[in-house]
Amino acid sequence: MSESARKQAGEDAGAEALQALGRIPSGLFVLTVRHRGAETGMLASWVQQCSFDPPQLSIAVNRERAVSAWLTEGATLGLCVLAEGQKSLVAHFGKGFDAGEPAFTGLHLHRPDGATPILTDALAYLVCRVTGRCPAGDHDLVIARVVGGKVQSDGRPTVHIRRTGAHY
Repeated sequence: MSESARKQAGEDAGAEALQALGRIPSGLFVLTVRHRGAETGMLASWVQQCSFDPPQLSIAVNRERAVSAWLTEGATLGLCVLAEGQKSLVAHFGKGFDAGEPAFTGLHLHRPDGATPILTDALAYLVCRVTGRCPAGDHDLVIARVVGGKVQSDGRPTVHIRRTGAHY
């Protein structure tokens, strides 16, 4: 978000409202996707279950990210739930990756049923199929149906709280 857009958002919502917005807790996840033989991952924090039947979740993705173009209807994605203390994975994926830049160098992966890469060190994972998208400001909400998954270890998921609702 540009500085002028941040200022405008702050003026519209008010500085105190943006501070309060930043206090909404979220998890930290690594979204993985494979597209035409290429693979990538990104740190995601705006993820929420949005349906019981069928089991679905919503993921807010900045449409300027290269991975956004890969998340079309029918695409398969992985969502790896990060455990408390997995700061190295947060740092690795938090820096972001350009199109074509390897995202998984040095990491342990598996690919259930030949699907998208899954981090073996993640607390849990879900395999999902994109069922739709909806514009939401500078992001798109990607709606994805859960088609598989597994808890890989005991532990608690990472909970993230931002300082402000104006940026990550």
